[in-house]
Amino acid sequence: MNSTLIYSACALICAALLAYTLTPLVRVLAIKIKAIDVPTDGRRMHHKPIPRIGGLAIFLAFLITSIGFCRLDRELVTILIGGSALVLLGILDDVYRLNAFLKLAVQIVAALFAVSQGVTIDYICFFGKYVAFGNWAIPITVFWIVGLTNAVNFIDGLDGLACGVSAISSISLCLTMLLSDSSVAHCLITALIAAACLGFLPFNANPARIFMGDTGALFLGYALSVLSVVGVFKSDMVLAFFIPLSIFGLPLADTFFAVVRRLAHGKSPFAPDRGHLHHRLIDMGFGQKQSVRILYAVCAILGISAVMLTGQSTRGGALMLVVGLAIFFVTFLILRNPKLRIHSGIYNEDEGVAPPVETFEDVIGEIPSITPEEAAAEAAAEEKELAKAANAAAAEPVKEPTGEEDESETGSDGRQ
Repeated sequence: MNSTLIYSACALICAALLAYTLTPLVRVLAIKIKAIDVPTDGRRMHHKPIPRIGGLAIFLAFLITSIGFCRLDRELVTILIGGSALVLLGILDDVYRLNAFLKLAVQIVAALFAVSQGVTIDYICFFGKYVAFGNWAIPITVFWIVGLTNAVNFIDGLDGLACGVSAISSISLCLTMLLSDSSVAHCLITALIAAACLGFLPFNANPARIFMGDTGALFLGYALSVLSVVGVFKSDMVLAFFIPLSIFGLPLADTFFAVVRRLAHGKSPFAPDRGHLHHRLIDMGFGQKQSVRILYAVCAILGISAVMLTGQSTRGGALMLVVGLAIFFVTFLILRNPKLRIHSGIYNEDEGVAPPVETFEDVIGEIPSITPEEAAAEAAAEEKELAKAANAAAAEPVKEPTGEEDESETGSDGRQ
């Protein structure tokens, strides 16, 4: 057991370090190929061009560590092949802005590939009773994989939001798989996704230096959906059907309400708007960091509830879910008032009452290897290159909207 823990810890550390090391290289690549997100509308929360395709670092870190530390079983090969296709799709979309229906078609093909490899929701266990889906197993599985893939993409609207939510969801899914006696290999694969996300998060957290784009959002959604099928849906837990719905409750709920809202207004489900949960929090006066922390907390509450339910503590899981969400709801209502928010010690970054943040130099002192003038010159050169890439992207002719542009048009840029 100890050797397994040490082996797993080494794999997780490698995944996090690889993602952290590869991200600056991917950022340089994004600038070179002009994969830049330029703020052009009110949905975007950033005010200067930011490189995209950061999800490539997450994927490469996962690819290398999973091949190096895990057995190449059918499920892992499915994730690697299907995920590679969606990463390529994401890169093309981050650079060229592909048609929404083309992207949906590729996602369906990737989901069908997973089904062909035995990744199907054949039945669910509901309080000890099994409900078989029969011929509906394939469409239900495809709907789940495509739905969760897009849900992760839809929630990618603030710096670090989708990446952090994916990490929290991966950890929750890993714990539920451990408690339900799933394959240790599948648990490690799930944990590697969380580790890769955490390695990328320092560059993606507010203020973001790179967005993961569709490149990362599509891969994470696909990988987590496949793992949830093989590790949770097919288990014999009392509430096996509820566990993944709870773990991924935040992105699924946001996507559900987004689709309903758009259809009610006669729009395409893929038409971008400013009605997501993170947009509502921003419009209520919360800052980006506050909004992300609030949504992290909701995701964590749902994940902990799922873990408790997996441990056969149905009453405890339900109590955790109800009490946690009640506390969140009451706190949310209180913090809507700016004065109460100030009294609580939780400030909006724009209210002018936040304490000053120490700079890197304040913490560790001056760095002798580079002077402030050299650092400023390097920063100015990078800004100039970003502006040049942004101008080149803006100068390209605007395509006629042959299909609705979907949420992923900005990817992990967090501007949806």
